[in-house]
Amino acid sequence: MDRVKSLASRSAAVIFTKSSCCMCHSIKALFYELGASPAIHEVDHDADMDCALRRLGCNPAIPAVFIGGNYIGSAKDVISLHVDGSLKQKLIEAQAIWF
Repeated sequence: MDRVKSLASRSAAVIFTKSSCCMCHSIKALFYELGASPAIHEVDHDADMDCALRRLGCNPAIPAVFIGGNYIGSAKDVISLHVDGSLKQKLIEAQAIWF
């Protein structure tokens, strides 16, 4: 869990993904469209990282999105934030994007 927390706090926006996950691709594309360049951590071959994400409360574990070092949620949570307009504000507050 310390490794996840460390990685999540190194960048303004961090996404833990798997290369075969279509929702991961969609979330990454959304962030890029909003002007963010999140740190991407592929966990395809890292079962320990997958378990650590679950222990932190990430369910489902992938994609796991952190903004400003805080766990935001998985794909459905990120999409809900985007629809209600608060995702962009969170990215601005974390200095992941500038306006």
